[in-house]
Amino acid sequence: MEPDAPVLSRGAPPRLRAAAFVILAAAVVAWDAVAPHLEQVALWPNVAIIAVGVLPATLGLIYLALPLWSHRRVVLIGVVALGVTAIVTWEANAHLASNFAKLGAYTCAGWAFLWLFEELGWVVIVAAIIPFVDAFSVAAGPTKDIVNHHAEVYSAVAVAFVAPGGVAAGLGPPDVLFFALFLATTVRWHLRPGWTWLAMTGMYSLTLVLANATDVNGLPALPFLSVGFLLTLSHRAPTTPRTRRAACAGTCPPASRAVARSRIPRVAP
Repeated sequence: MEPDAPVLSRGAPPRLRAAAFVILAAAVVAWDAVAPHLEQVALWPNVAIIAVGVLPATLGLIYLALPLWSHRRVVLIGVVALGVTAIVTWEANAHLASNFAKLGAYTCAGWAFLWLFEELGWVVIVAAIIPFVDAFSVAAGPTKDIVNHHAEVYSAVAVAFVAPGGVAAGLGPPDVLFFALFLATTVRWHLRPGWTWLAMTGMYSLTLVLANATDVNGLPALPFLSVGFLLTLSHRAPTTPRTRRAACAGTCPPASRAVARSRIPRVAP
């Protein structure tokens, strides 16, 4: 399917997009439930299954849910409700439910974070800074300590992407949060959501491949995410009144009022 195909575009009928979300969610949940009971395979088949299948499918849920990013009440409720659900289900050893609750909570948190940005340039600055912060954290900071000495903590907060036999790769909370934030940025400022999703997802898959090829215990993912996001910034989607209203999310003046103001003559001195 093309990255900006009708079913995935901002102008897609809500029912069509909702149906696509339900079908994809059912497929991902079914895989995550069945995969631990399958026979394990070798390393590189595992990497391929996650990088080409499980990771894109799971992150595709964020893409399909993207129209919700500007519904502030829904997003705020989602942060709290899904966050609490993630904690409760993890403590109850319902790890499958916890995994998807974490995915939803981090996604909503990323969308809420985007509300603080008034200019696209602010997001670009963040995208330029976070690779250095993440690289330091993974190399010598708290992330390194957690991954190497407190693996159970990382498992509790990370979103898992499961391969046959229960082997899994994970993305931490900031990785999902900024993925959702950058993706919603493309809607707010009329960029290319489909191509941006494809680039950022591809970069996360590349991170997984490189981490296993170099045999390191995790690579910083945010530098790759930022590259994927920044590479697509130069491409703007054509705007229409409908897409403008969707991107403004209630923050832009109505078109009729804007036109009316433009017709007011200047007062001569």
